[in-house]
Amino acid sequence: MLKWGAAIVGYFVFRLPGAIIGFFIGTLVDNFGGNASNRSGNTVFSDMTRQKVSPADFEMHLISLCSIVIKADGTISQRELDYVRQYFVQTYGKEKANAIFRTFNEVNKKHEISAKNICYYLNQRVRYEVRLQLIHFLFGIAQADGSVSTAEVEVIRDIAAYFKLGKNDYESIKAMFIKSADNSYKILEIDKTATDDEVKKAYRTMAKKYHPDKVITQNEAIKKGAEEKFKEVQRAYETIQTERGVG
Repeated sequence: MLKWGAAIVGYFVFRLPGAIIGFFIGTLVDNFGGNASNRSGNTVFSDMTRQKVSPADFEMHLISLCSIVIKADGTISQRELDYVRQYFVQTYGKEKANAIFRTFNEVNKKHEISAKNICYYLNQRVRYEVRLQLIHFLFGIAQADGSVSTAEVEVIRDIAAYFKLGKNDYESIKAMFIKSADNSYKILEIDKTATDDEVKKAYRTMAKKYHPDKVITQNEAIKKGAEEKFKEVQRAYETIQTERGVG
């Protein structure tokens, strides 16, 4: 695809920064070409939507989203950087992680990265359940320094909207990181006035939605995030049962 050709050309001209810039320019052109084909009645775009994102593409776009969240509040937290580094080491091993993180450092210096374009690209290639896990991961980065700032919440909310996530799904994930009144109910996407039967039904629905088996991806860290979110749903249900004295 054009993006890789542009990345290669950029590398030879400006080394790594040029490769990154070339990659994103090529991606935009590729996406625009897909849209144009769709408008002309060609089936190229519909075929593209069935393609799976390659590991290299996924890594590059995930790195970019990490960068956007880390810079959201105007400061670059070392603990947030360490969180991302640990993620890459656990997922890819130390050697590959170091190479990816060097690219991450270059991306982190850029200001022209568009969350909307990244999400548009991923929307065509990854399932809804995986996009849920990405939002979960981004909240994890934001919380790594001890708290999630208002600016970080706003950025992640925008990314969730670009990912076309439902409002209730977004609020459920947010409640796993930002504690507030009726938190367990928010995680299960119900009101505190729900009956015991409605609570049980909501738990079953959420457990099915967030079951790790629903997340079809080779990315081990994303799979781990699915397991963590599944456990949060279980904890929320158990908390409500305890509060209500339901056995």
